[in-house]
Amino acid sequence: MLPMLRRTRGNVPSFIDEFFGKDWMDSVFSDSPGISTPAVNVKETDNDYQIEVAAPGLDKKDFNINLEHNVLTISSEKEHKEEKKEDGQYMRREFSYASFNRSFTLPEAVDADKIKATHKDGILLITIPKREEAKRKPPKQIDIS
Repeated sequence: MLPMLRRTRGNVPSFIDEFFGKDWMDSVFSDSPGISTPAVNVKETDNDYQIEVAAPGLDKKDFNINLEHNVLTISSEKEHKEEKKEDGQYMRREFSYASFNRSFTLPEAVDADKIKATHKDGILLITIPKREEAKRKPPKQIDIS
């Protein structure tokens, strides 16, 4: 278990604490063949949360992103086959299969209907907007009468 990443307002955990949960690192690496979990960066801005998934070699068609009961799940399955034949007989045949699955519990303060995902240069970027009431606002100046 990692120590809390950031606390706000005394002992109230920030979204980052809750986003990862207690055991988020338990399944990051696996010794099972064909399973590897890509690195994930999570960033909070004033307007949204961003999840970056580093997955070189995967195309956008290889990803599946689902949101159910406030749990965002990112998964991928990819199969690769290579065959060499000579005179109708296999000289060499290789195949591989890889998959991963990552899930994140989102806070209630997100606008689930506006979640967007883009893929570029081996990076999957998921943008999770905050609801207006959850966005950080500057301190309000109160006039004295």
